[in-house]
Amino acid sequence: MASTYTETVKSVRHWTERLFSFTTTRNPALRFLNGQFVMIGLKIGGRPLLRAYSLCSANYEDQLEFFSIKVPDGPLTQHLQKLQPGDEVIIGGKPTGTLIQDNLTPGKYLLLLGTGTGLAPFISIIKDPEAYDRYEKIILVHGCRHIAELGYGGEAVENLLSDEVFGELAREKLLYYPTVTREPFKHNGRISSLLEQGRLEADLGLPKLNKEDYRVMLCGSPAMLGDLQTILKARGFAEGNHSEPGQYVVEKAFVEK
Repeated sequence: MASTYTETVKSVRHWTERLFSFTTTRNPALRFLNGQFVMIGLKIGGRPLLRAYSLCSANYEDQLEFFSIKVPDGPLTQHLQKLQPGDEVIIGGKPTGTLIQDNLTPGKYLLLLGTGTGLAPFISIIKDPEAYDRYEKIILVHGCRHIAELGYGGEAVENLLSDEVFGELAREKLLYYPTVTREPFKHNGRISSLLEQGRLEADLGLPKLNKEDYRVMLCGSPAMLGDLQTILKARGFAEGNHSEPGQYVVEKAFVEK
């Protein structure tokens, strides 16, 4: 496998002043597991500048998709947000990451907890047939400050539910729970608060969070990860990794710049 590939931007969409997504071509030699991330970047000043980005595309799709924030003075994102179709990007050839199925022990419910662009790997996972084989329900929870920031995730879920091939399975097993903190919305509050109070499970008609039934994946800001890990550990959840599966896994390579 090559250390890097040069891919061509196919489409770019700006969702808010702070969020955008883009798709690129995919070298057939690139192999990855749903939920993993790759290093992506651009040549800046003649040198490659790379950052970790989760793959939103499923491993069977013929293009790659990414979801990113815009940081005005971010070393990479100040350039990445200006991408246009036809531009070239560098894609690392060694996907990795902890948010994969084999890092979790068997359970009934797969709880995907993401904030902001931490949603990205879960878009790949909700398109993974293996996940639906393993679990009775897959619950995608996306926390943002404002309603507009839910646009990318909401549309991705809608497209999946209406898909001719995958739609029936997703409609049967996938539950989508968007929540915001700074505007009135059907669901309000931080993910940590919703779990502590049992509101999330009650709204969805599910049992309270417990280590016997639930397997959990976390991706988001360091503060969010810390709060949720505290809750999970207090309820007896053990963290899983490549060598020893557990009841929850955390992606620590969340891209912020």
